[in-house]
Amino acid sequence: MLWSACGGFPSLLPFLLLLLLLLLSVAESEEAVQQFVYGTTYVGIKEYVPPYLDPNLTLEDLMTGVCFASAGSGFDPLTAQLSGVISVQRQLEYFKEYKAKLEAAIGKERTKTLISKAAFLISAGTNDIVLNYFATPSRRQTYDITSYQQFLLEHVKQFIQGLREEGAKVIGLVGLPPIGCLPIVITVTSGEADGARRRCNDSLSSIALDYNEKLQKMLEAMQNSSSTIIYFADIYKPLNDIIQRPSRYGFDNVNCGCCGSGLIESTFMCNPGSLVCANPSKYLFFDSVHPTQAAYSVLYQALRPTVDRVIKIHDI
Repeated sequence: MLWSACGGFPSLLPFLLLLLLLLLSVAESEEAVQQFVYGTTYVGIKEYVPPYLDPNLTLEDLMTGVCFASAGSGFDPLTAQLSGVISVQRQLEYFKEYKAKLEAAIGKERTKTLISKAAFLISAGTNDIVLNYFATPSRRQTYDITSYQQFLLEHVKQFIQGLREEGAKVIGLVGLPPIGCLPIVITVTSGEADGARRRCNDSLSSIALDYNEKLQKMLEAMQNSSSTIIYFADIYKPLNDIIQRPSRYGFDNVNCGCCGSGLIESTFMCNPGSLVCANPSKYLFFDSVHPTQAAYSVLYQALRPTVDRVIKIHDI
């Protein structure tokens, strides 16, 4: 059954805040995976990157790339605790374990070469700010938003340094999206269900933009002090451009999801039995958090010059 999104539950804000905690917990790693999948065919690598913790991994799997991401995690260790997932810090320990397995199988020199020619993609931060800082009181008792951003950046720096110490030479870091424009964030912060009246929370989006600028400056400083090449992938600008000029990209709806009411549904609430819109390609968001396939295609095209530069310079 098909259904047009943007129904309405404006009186359920306490419930929606709880949903925000649950649904955003899987957003970031899925975004990274979807962006990656769009690039796999183009760069000629495998489309499915299996999770490192899959017990059935083969040596071929290990040598051609695995995924260490854990949905709902973030650079702040507390974010992973809130979601009950694997922290970024623990993910780095898994990478060290992965490296040891490779060394045992193919030797240290081949492993060193393999890792030096690999590209590392990192996408985190949205959960830290939306799920952790603004949705729970713990961090706000200690940090204002400026100092919390700096706290996150220190963890980003430590993580990148950890990868470099293990031999990473090409690292891509995805910036934050305009978080105030996520449909579920609009719903929770405004309570508005009428699609014609739903607007982005610009104050939240400006925090993401400010964080991205600080992140870029930090990455440039780190770049100058190391042989590792670090690329910043800007998804804020293309997403914001779609939101400001949807018709240019073929979208009719940019503030509600295609699934269910379009206001709150995500993850387990969007399933084979869910009502969906008639034409998902006209929607920026499929559910209240994640973009549609059409949106990811636009994102990939926006990032393609960066991908081309990486391929050309590093012969990946």
